[in-house]
Amino acid sequence: MSTIDGPKKTGGKFGASQPHLFDRQLPTSLEAERNTLGSILVLPEVCDDVSLILHPDDFYDGAHRTLYTHIKQMYEDGERIDMTLLVERLKREGDYENIGGAAFLAEITQSVPTAANVVYYANLVRDKAMIRGLIHTGTEIVRDAYEQTQPSREMLNQAEERIFRIRDQRAPSGEVAEIHDVLMEAFEQIDARAKGGSSGLPTGFTDLDKLTGGLHPSELVIIAARPSMGKTALAANIAEYAAVEESQPTLFVSLEMSRLELVQRMMCSLGEISGETFRSGFLSTDDHKKLIDVSATLGKSPLFVDDTPSRTVTEIGATARRLKRRQGSLGLIVVDYLQLIQPDNGSDPRQEQVAKMARRLKILARELKVPIICLAQLNRQAEMTKDNRPKLSHLRESGAIEQDADVVLMVHREEYYLTAQEREQMRDGSHPRNCLGEADIIISKQRNGPTGEVKLHWFQQFTRFKNAERHEYSEFESYGSETEF
Repeated sequence: MSTIDGPKKTGGKFGASQPHLFDRQLPTSLEAERNTLGSILVLPEVCDDVSLILHPDDFYDGAHRTLYTHIKQMYEDGERIDMTLLVERLKREGDYENIGGAAFLAEITQSVPTAANVVYYANLVRDKAMIRGLIHTGTEIVRDAYEQTQPSREMLNQAEERIFRIRDQRAPSGEVAEIHDVLMEAFEQIDARAKGGSSGLPTGFTDLDKLTGGLHPSELVIIAARPSMGKTALAANIAEYAAVEESQPTLFVSLEMSRLELVQRMMCSLGEISGETFRSGFLSTDDHKKLIDVSATLGKSPLFVDDTPSRTVTEIGATARRLKRRQGSLGLIVVDYLQLIQPDNGSDPRQEQVAKMARRLKILARELKVPIICLAQLNRQAEMTKDNRPKLSHLRESGAIEQDADVVLMVHREEYYLTAQEREQMRDGSHPRNCLGEADIIISKQRNGPTGEVKLHWFQQFTRFKNAERHEYSEFESYGSETEF
């Protein structure tokens, strides 16, 4: 009679033979470990190559691990690596006899006649370490699955993160780039901008693309504003353009609105249909036709919405990786918004939580080579200034957001702070200026470009930004002390 968990299998792939699988000898190559250490002692200069490939933990044998730890420390301290100094160091640290003394060192030095193949040996050691790491991680995943200490979704995300961590930690250090190759990339971007295009992914806003060159891979872009300024609308407009006009797979992580609310807003925005009219349900024939056309356009676009509440950065990363594998590429990630992301460690102070999340989003952008737009709230100090204009210091809860961001865009609408009387005066023309429908996109920080301001038109009824009239100005007018590198 079976239990609620089903009958227990005693044979087959997951039956009686399973314990034997975990009892097997872990993959290793002690000969490659000896040859790597012997090559360093024969020719200490090769430590430059080995140190870029191996960490002490990559060695399976404890004595080999200890010996390499001391050699690596001597190398990092700038000490000359020879047998006499190494023996003195081992004796001073109490490790000489532990590793086997003179007999062990003699075996190491005699293991290889030449250091010519040291890179091959080191790569072999690293590969075996990577396989062992995969085995250990797999065992931990199996154990956690049986114990069921966390929800299944959380365990799945953690399992994926563990696998990717092996790859990131065990992968060899990147090769240095030749200046020639970098110069070629730089000129490609210069040519793109000279032709009036963007070197990165266009946002759909001409003047903004002029100043930023578009959205570049590996960049973390922060769009910050006080509530009701239109930061979600701006991010949605950019996501729409990337997916519809540029056909770039785009992931929109909505932590504030449901996917239905977000898509309905996008439909109204693209179709230029009043949100109030849409919600009322009393749509004209023309509005119905617009909705059908917009639905067809959006339906063909590679736009993906994740509205799962209480997402962590780990979960966002897992979702993005799966989407990139499924689509073959990923053009843009939008996260709405930073302060709603769940911290991995809820016991940390709030500022530290936000700082960690911003840093991990930047790391994710670099890993996936995708621009990430993350929305952020400004604190109330922005409304206590004379002109209500936001500054970098107004970023809520953490200055680390400003540090990790490559670009910080502030959304400001003077119209929001007008009194009813001032609005009426602007409508009838009695006010000296008219800011109705105007929006300022303030580039407060751009790591690789100028700061400045861009004017956009704001259509409240459609929750949509549009290009303002073209302005002639120098692209590098504000490129000075405020530019950060």
